[in-house]
Amino acid sequence: MPDFWPSCGYRLLAVGGDGRLTVTDAFLRTYLARPELAPVPESCAAELALHDALMKLPRREVGGRELDALADADARDNYRIWLRFRERLLAAPSLEAAYVALFRGDGVDVPPMFVHQLTQVLLRHVLGEHCDPLEARMAEMLYRPQKVAVLDNGSVMAADDEVVELHATTGGFGSLGELLKRQAVPTRSIDLDVLAPENAATYWERDERHDFSVALNRGQPPLDALCRVLEKWIAHFLGVAVAIRPERRIDDDRWLWHVGLDAQASGILNDLYNRVEVDDARMERLLSLFRLEFADRNVVRPAVAGAPVYLAMALDERSRLKLKPQNLLLNLPLARTQ
Repeated sequence: MPDFWPSCGYRLLAVGGDGRLTVTDAFLRTYLARPELAPVPESCAAELALHDALMKLPRREVGGRELDALADADARDNYRIWLRFRERLLAAPSLEAAYVALFRGDGVDVPPMFVHQLTQVLLRHVLGEHCDPLEARMAEMLYRPQKVAVLDNGSVMAADDEVVELHATTGGFGSLGELLKRQAVPTRSIDLDVLAPENAATYWERDERHDFSVALNRGQPPLDALCRVLEKWIAHFLGVAVAIRPERRIDDDRWLWHVGLDAQASGILNDLYNRVEVDDARMERLLSLFRLEFADRNVVRPAVAGAPVYLAMALDERSRLKLKPQNLLLNLPLARTQ
C-alpha cells in the first residue's frame, strides 16, 4: 500500500508510546510555508525577519510589537491566527487532545481550514499502514464536504464538492476553463469515476485528487466502509469498541440517545426525538441512518446501558454533506469523561 495523503504532514509528526501524535518543529514549519504566511515580493523587512526567525525556531515567542511592525494588515492578522492555533497545539499533550479541545469551551476560534487539516492528519493515523482504499475514500468525507445527487436509477452518489464545483465552472481546466466559459467556448464535461470494490486499488494512484465518486445507498460497500472508519475513529480517541451499521429507520420505543453527524442531521434528529413536526423538505434531506452499539455496556451511562445510539447524516439546502466527526467524540453517552 502506498503512503497515501503525503501532503497532509502526517510523516512529520512523532508517535508517542501511547499511540498519540506529538507536534514537531517540522510539522509547524509546514504552516509557515502556506500562502497565508509565506513571504511575497511585497513583504516588508519586518515580515521577512519574523518569518526567517520562525522557520529557524517555530516555537519561539512572538511579541505584540513584532506583529505590529508588519506593514501588511493581512499578514498581521494571519500571524495572529496562526500563533493562537500554535499555542493550542503546543499546550496539549498530544495532537488528539488539541483537536478535541478545539470544540470545547466557547467554540472553535481557528479557521475551518485548520480543523479540516487536523482531521485529515488524525484520520491518516487512525487508518494506519494497512488501510482499505474504500475506507480511505470514505474518510475523505470527514474533512472534505461532499456534493450528493440522486440519479434516475435511484443511486445516491457523493462526490467531492470542490472537485464538482471546479468541473461545473471550468470543465476541469482551471483558469483556462474559466476563460473559455466566459468566451462561450464549450468545454468537455468530465464524469467522475465511481469507486467500488472492483476498482478500489486504483484509489492509491489518485489519493490526493479527490476525484472518485461513491454510492451511498444502504447495502452498498462504501456505506459499510464509512461505518468501519467511524468505529476506528471512536476507538482511537475514546478507547471504546463500538459496532456501527446502517439502519433503515428508527422504530424503537427505547430511543434514548442520538448523535447527528452534521448540523443538519442533529437538528432533524432532535426534532424527531422531541416529536416536533419535520416537514417533507427536511425529511428528504435525511441521507442515512445508523445504529451504534457498544461492545461493553459498562462504558455507557447506566440510564442508557443496553440501548443503541442512533446516528444520522443529512444534506444542507445545496445538497452538500458536511460531516463533523468531532460530534462522535463529544456527544456519546459515556460513563466517564474523556
